[in-house]
Amino acid sequence: MEFPGEKFDVIVVGAGIMGSSAAYQLAKRGQKTLLLEQFDFLHHRGSSHGESRTIRATYPEDYYHPMVLESCLLWEQAQSEIGYKVYFKAHQFDMGPSENKSLRSVIASCRKNSVPHQVLDCRQVLEKYSGRIEIPENWVAVATELGGVIKPTKAVSMYQTLAIKNGAVLRDNMEVKTVLKVKDAVKGGVTVVTSNGEKFWGKKCVVTAGAWVGKLVKRITGLELPIQAVETTVCYWRIKEGNEADYAVGGDFPSFASYGDPYIYGTPSLEYPGLIKIGLHVGYPCDPDRRPWGPGLLLDSLKDWIQGRFAGRVDSNGPVATQLCMYSMTPDEDFVIDFLGGEFGEDVVVAGGFSGHGFKMAPAVGRILADLVLSGEAQGVELQHFRISRFKENPKGNVKDYEDQVSFCVHPQ
Repeated sequence: MEFPGEKFDVIVVGAGIMGSSAAYQLAKRGQKTLLLEQFDFLHHRGSSHGESRTIRATYPEDYYHPMVLESCLLWEQAQSEIGYKVYFKAHQFDMGPSENKSLRSVIASCRKNSVPHQVLDCRQVLEKYSGRIEIPENWVAVATELGGVIKPTKAVSMYQTLAIKNGAVLRDNMEVKTVLKVKDAVKGGVTVVTSNGEKFWGKKCVVTAGAWVGKLVKRITGLELPIQAVETTVCYWRIKEGNEADYAVGGDFPSFASYGDPYIYGTPSLEYPGLIKIGLHVGYPCDPDRRPWGPGLLLDSLKDWIQGRFAGRVDSNGPVATQLCMYSMTPDEDFVIDFLGGEFGEDVVVAGGFSGHGFKMAPAVGRILADLVLSGEAQGVELQHFRISRFKENPKGNVKDYEDQVSFCVHPQ
């Protein structure tokens, strides 16, 4: 299929949640936008598929809080435009050992950002959740109102549909081989070249290639971004008969996170009746083009955790369903959102390294990317934390104020 002139205001490379959100934002602002995807749209090989992602404002780092708040508003705005829901609200519940520095930083961040919250001991937790959640004597918990579940594949489809409604052109099975700077001083812009030989010209380009962003950026500029693709396993556990409604979304059961080693997260029962999603923030480093597709995770610690948290109401013998997903990890688990620089200057913006916690902020990221590529700046976000140059100053990236911040454990294969 040919497009007149094959010329665009902005070309977005990568049609996961970040690229689809950015394409929507750009098209809505009247920009002639092309969104390219190397695989089928809505494929299951990256980080934007599946049935649920958590949303929460409880971060040890202060700079994510405004991005989450903005995203909540933008999720609802997009829902109103499309006519169906992808964001299912719940409260958020964070727990962990009382001395855990990350959890203490979460509490401090809630206070600093005036987030309504309750700090609870084990007895207060039992009372608040009627015995459905238990924590040890030496743990504390933080209950906040802003939590919930995002439906990821449905959300990507939503943004792609809205992008099309606003005039964007979408093409899948179009692997981008490289991006070239146009040397013509009058014409300027960039040429995006696909593996099948097609070329597209754009005034600007946004690269949101997920687990492949490091490979693509290296082909474009030779720059090696410290972004590691990691394969992780999502687990679903059976709620014991008679307790299903107690853990279902739409009631008062929260999305949740447990700090410490390992870091554990979960959502209320939504996508599969009678099953609850509880997972480890753990995985295997891999080449996204040569994935192991397994062998899965060591779940003994997760089984013990489930047995200790849910008063025997969730079967901890083993998950009844699993799904594989990809993370794109940076050393500090902070995002990369920056101009590519060099000969490209501000013509190419790159976004990646969302480190297993970025999906919830996709609406804000899309807005930020559109701002950057159109005006060279973005309001309402502390972009210094997401600069590529931070890794030149310190290979580990941003220095955190706590030693045991939420970390991604990597097991050798």
